[in-house]
Amino acid sequence: MIDWLDDASLEFPPSHRALGPDTDAPGLLAAGGTLTPERLAAAYRRGIFPWYGPGQPPLWWAPDPRMVLKTADFKLSRSLRKTVQRFAATPGCEIRIDHDRAAVLRACASTPREGQDGTWIVPELQAAYVAWPAMHSVETWVDGELVGGLYGVNLGRMFYGESMFMRRTDASKIALCALVCLCREFDIPWIDCQQNTRHLASLGGAEVARNVFEAHLAAHAGAATPGPWTYHPDHWHRLLTST
Repeated sequence: MIDWLDDASLEFPPSHRALGPDTDAPGLLAAGGTLTPERLAAAYRRGIFPWYGPGQPPLWWAPDPRMVLKTADFKLSRSLRKTVQRFAATPGCEIRIDHDRAAVLRACASTPREGQDGTWIVPELQAAYVAWPAMHSVETWVDGELVGGLYGVNLGRMFYGESMFMRRTDASKIALCALVCLCREFDIPWIDCQQNTRHLASLGGAEVARNVFEAHLAAHAGAATPGPWTYHPDHWHRLLTST
């Protein structure tokens, strides 16, 4: 059995009570609770995140192990390096930060996901994230058109990646490269990726045990939050010369 959250409290059960690997929902910790920026902040500081579908109550997860991308270990392949170089040198191509967070959320919600029926980025979740200043979008723009991007959460020296989308080839990868640049500039050593995928592993992502992840959060998520979240073209040069 999992806990049902009480709206009168922002407390979560300890993560060791999450369902185990031999269950139908490994990592599921709790359900319920009104989705608000305050509840999201309380969850993320504990390494807990919401993930549920239309018609379901909020479901809260704390998986073990956890997929993370250590920004120092980011793998910039030869082909992706060339893509970034072309993008950086082409007039009309630019990275924007938080220019249209709601549009990025809507685009991520409408992007089909392998093995998923529908979206977990339901309207009430979109509304809660847009109202939360800790949520940031990294956006790929070409000639005034939003062609790709990602969104996630920054707390202290920690970034939690949530979802990405693309409308042109490699547009989401370009946004991820920009995010890595920003995290390096802000001394953010880990990007939380939640679940293991082949794509993330190819970019340098790796699994860590939940207790290791939680120890990292304790050391980094409570630090002073860097900012402002702005992007400068010089960041590309530093990425290309240091990766």
